Amino acid sequence: GNCWAFKGHQGQVVIRLPARVYLTAITVQHITKAASPSGTISSAPKDIAVFVSLLGISVDADREEETLLGTFSYNVDKDPVQTFTLRNMLLPRAFSHVKLIVKSNWGNPRYTCIYRVKVHGKMENQKAPTKGQD
Repeated sequence: GNCWAFKGHQGQVVIRLPARVYLTAITVQHITKAASPSGTISSAPKDIAVFVSLLGISVDADREEETLLGTFSYNVDKDPVQTFTLRNMLLPRAFSHVKLIVKSNWGNPRYTCIYRVKVHGKMENQKAPTKGQD
Protein backbone atom coordinates (compact mmCIF):
# COMPACT_ATOMS: atom_id res chain seq x y z
CA GLY A 1 0.00 0.00 0.00
CA ASN A 2 0.92 3.63 -0.21
CA CYS A 3 1.89 5.34 3.02
CA TRP A 4 3.44 8.55 4.20
CA ALA A 5 6.90 7.27 5.16
CA PHE A 6 9.72 9.04 6.91
CA LYS A 7 13.27 7.93 7.68
CA GLY A 8 13.92 6.39 11.06
CA HIS A 9 11.58 5.85 13.98
CA GLN A 10 10.68 9.50 14.63
CA GLY A 11 9.09 12.21 12.52
CA GLN A 12 6.45 14.88 12.36
CA VAL A 13 3.88 16.35 10.03
CA VAL A 14 1.89 19.57 10.18
CA ILE A 15 -1.60 19.28 8.74
CA ARG A 16 -3.29 22.41 7.40
CA LEU A 17 -7.03 22.08 7.81
CA PRO A 18 -9.45 23.42 5.16
CA ALA A 19 -11.10 25.63 7.81
CA ARG A 20 -10.59 26.62 11.43
CA VAL A 21 -11.77 23.73 13.61
CA TYR A 22 -12.58 23.21 17.29
CA LEU A 23 -10.61 19.97 17.64
CA THR A 24 -12.05 16.96 19.45
CA ALA A 25 -10.13 13.87 18.28
CA ILE A 26 -7.56 12.49 15.87
CA THR A 27 -7.61 9.14 14.05
CA VAL A 28 -4.47 7.31 12.95
CA GLN A 29 -4.54 4.37 10.55
CA HIS A 30 -1.97 1.76 9.54
CA ILE A 31 -2.36 -1.50 7.61
CA THR A 32 -2.97 -4.84 9.33
CA LYS A 33 -0.35 -7.58 9.64
CA ALA A 34 -2.42 -9.68 7.20
CA ALA A 35 -2.32 -6.89 4.59
CA SER A 36 1.44 -6.36 4.96
CA PRO A 37 3.60 -8.05 2.28
CA SER A 38 6.20 -8.88 4.96
CA GLY A 39 3.62 -10.05 7.52
CA THR A 40 4.86 -7.50 10.04
CA ILE A 41 3.93 -3.91 10.79
CA SER A 42 6.99 -2.78 12.73
CA SER A 43 6.89 0.47 10.74
CA ALA A 44 3.60 1.48 12.42
CA PRO A 45 3.76 4.51 14.72
CA LYS A 46 3.77 3.71 18.45
CA ASP A 47 4.04 6.82 20.63
CA ILE A 48 2.32 9.91 19.19
CA ALA A 49 1.90 13.51 20.38
CA VAL A 50 -0.54 16.08 18.97
CA PHE A 51 0.10 19.82 19.19
CA VAL A 52 -1.53 23.03 17.96
CA SER A 53 0.26 26.28 17.30
CA LEU A 54 -0.76 29.41 19.15
CA LEU A 55 0.95 31.55 16.51
CA GLY A 56 -1.18 34.58 15.77
CA ILE A 57 -3.19 34.11 18.95
CA SER A 58 -0.61 35.20 21.50
CA VAL A 59 0.44 38.82 22.06
CA ASP A 60 3.98 38.04 20.88
CA ALA A 61 3.30 36.66 17.39
CA ASP A 62 7.04 36.46 16.60
CA ARG A 63 7.49 33.65 19.09
CA GLU A 64 5.73 30.44 18.11
CA GLU A 65 4.07 28.69 21.01
CA GLU A 66 2.66 25.21 20.82
CA THR A 67 0.22 23.50 23.12
CA LEU A 68 0.08 19.75 23.64
CA LEU A 69 -3.41 18.34 23.11
CA GLY A 70 -2.47 14.77 23.96
CA THR A 71 -0.03 11.89 23.85
CA PHE A 72 -1.20 8.49 22.66
CA SER A 73 0.01 4.98 21.91
CA TYR A 74 -1.07 3.33 18.68
CA ASN A 75 -1.52 -0.39 19.44
CA VAL A 76 -0.70 -2.75 16.55
CA ASP A 77 -2.71 -5.52 18.22
CA LYS A 78 -5.95 -3.54 18.04
CA ASP A 79 -8.06 -2.20 15.17
CA PRO A 80 -5.86 -0.60 12.46
CA VAL A 81 -8.03 2.56 12.66
CA GLN A 82 -7.64 4.11 16.13
CA THR A 83 -9.22 7.35 17.37
CA PHE A 84 -7.83 9.38 20.28
CA THR A 85 -9.68 12.13 22.14
CA LEU A 86 -7.84 15.46 22.33
CA ARG A 87 -7.63 17.71 25.38
CA ASN A 88 -9.01 20.98 24.03
CA MET A 89 -10.73 22.15 27.22
CA LEU A 90 -7.96 24.61 28.05
CA LEU A 91 -8.07 26.06 24.53
CA PRO A 92 -11.70 26.67 23.57
CA ARG A 93 -10.65 28.02 20.17
CA ALA A 94 -10.60 26.83 16.62
CA PHE A 95 -7.30 26.04 14.91
CA SER A 96 -6.18 25.84 11.29
CA HIS A 97 -3.12 23.58 11.78
CA VAL A 98 -2.37 20.41 13.74
CA LYS A 99 1.09 18.96 14.32
CA LEU A 100 1.42 15.18 14.68
CA ILE A 101 4.73 14.00 16.15
CA VAL A 102 5.66 10.32 16.04
CA LYS A 103 8.09 9.72 18.90
CA SER A 104 8.64 6.01 18.22
CA ASN A 105 7.49 3.12 16.06
CA TRP A 106 7.08 -0.63 16.64
CA GLY A 107 10.71 -1.53 15.94
CA ASN A 108 11.56 -0.72 12.32
CA PRO A 109 14.92 1.12 12.43
CA ARG A 110 14.81 2.27 8.79
CA TYR A 111 11.42 3.98 8.42
CA THR A 112 7.98 4.69 9.89
CA CYS A 113 4.72 4.65 7.90
CA ILE A 114 1.38 6.34 8.43
CA TYR A 115 -1.44 5.41 6.08
CA ARG A 116 -4.10 7.91 7.14
CA VAL A 117 -4.66 10.69 9.66
CA LYS A 118 -8.12 12.17 10.25
CA VAL A 119 -8.78 15.27 12.34
CA HIS A 120 -12.19 15.49 14.03
CA GLY A 121 -14.00 18.51 15.39
CA LYS A 122 -16.50 21.25 14.72
CA MET A 123 -15.81 23.90 12.11
CA GLU A 124 -15.64 27.40 13.55
CA ASN A 125 -18.52 28.75 11.46
CA GLN A 126 -21.00 25.99 12.41
CA LYS A 127 -23.82 27.17 14.67
CA ALA A 128 -24.50 23.96 16.61
CA PRO A 129 -22.84 20.55 16.70
CA THR A 130 -24.48 17.84 14.64
CA LYS A 131 -24.40 14.28 15.94
CA GLY A 132 -21.82 12.20 14.11
CA GLN A 133 -20.44 15.10 12.09
CA ASP A 134 -16.64 15.14 11.60
